[in-house]
Amino acid sequence: MNGVVPHIVQYQGSKRNLAPQILQYMPRKFNRLIEPFAGMAAITIAVAKQNRAKKYIVNDLNEPLIRILNEAIETPDLLIDSYSKVWNEQFLYPEGSVAHFYKVREDFNKGNKCAANMLYLLARCVKGSVRYSSNGMFNQSPDKRRNGTSPKNVASNVSRISSFLKGHVEFMSKDYREVLQIAKPGDIIYMDPPYQGVCTKRDSRYFSGIVFSEFVEAIEKLNQKGIDYIISYDGSCGEKQYGTDLPEHLGLQKILLKAGFSSQSILLGKKELTYEALYISRNLQDSIHFQNTQLSIFDSL
Repeated sequence: MNGVVPHIVQYQGSKRNLAPQILQYMPRKFNRLIEPFAGMAAITIAVAKQNRAKKYIVNDLNEPLIRILNEAIETPDLLIDSYSKVWNEQFLYPEGSVAHFYKVREDFNKGNKCAANMLYLLARCVKGSVRYSSNGMFNQSPDKRRNGTSPKNVASNVSRISSFLKGHVEFMSKDYREVLQIAKPGDIIYMDPPYQGVCTKRDSRYFSGIVFSEFVEAIEKLNQKGIDYIISYDGSCGEKQYGTDLPEHLGLQKILLKAGFSSQSILLGKKELTYEALYISRNLQDSIHFQNTQLSIFDSL
């Protein structure tokens, strides 16, 4: 159990399972880790568990996610107490637990975006997947097969996460470009932006997409400042590649990490492996000399 990276709640798109592979390409010790697209901060938690960085910046434009992380790390008892109340209410709600979910979702969309409500919606919704309407309303449905992560399990993980990170994190909810401006040499930036299929338009799977050209420009500025970074971006499944590679002039090393079998391909009887692309900045390539085995698609086959 001690080797497992804890997580607060199931979260679709989390890099928790890929964290051991991703951390191979980070130095053993560095000053500060910055996550501009943190989600539920799986990489921050993994790095902190190994005590690699002194400080952390955790940012996500979806502010309720940052509220969860802030309370989980800085005031874990408060979060667990509040979450327990919301979670237990579903068993007392006259119309049943599904109706209770919709009531919490309605309250959330009307403005009660406290950490406990967001955590409950994540814990109880289908696949732990955040979905938003075109006007920014949370519209994911409840998973009717389960009641969501119990407060006891959440408390166990939150306690461990707080022990790694309390007092060492700066929390933000800003545009990623503002966060990148804070970075200095000696920092490592880990970026897991919305993938190219949703970068140029609104998509219900993300609170906000990004524009590909603007993202490339932001990376160029990091290169000019000599900032080290790692980017998770797109990938492939079987013979299909998702999105185009980041431009060659950025000088990045692309590595394909084995992410397991595609659930969709299994349903179709194909059983195809999914790979996620990891891009390593030029400076970081030089600093770690790729001492670890590169998990490229060619090495993995």
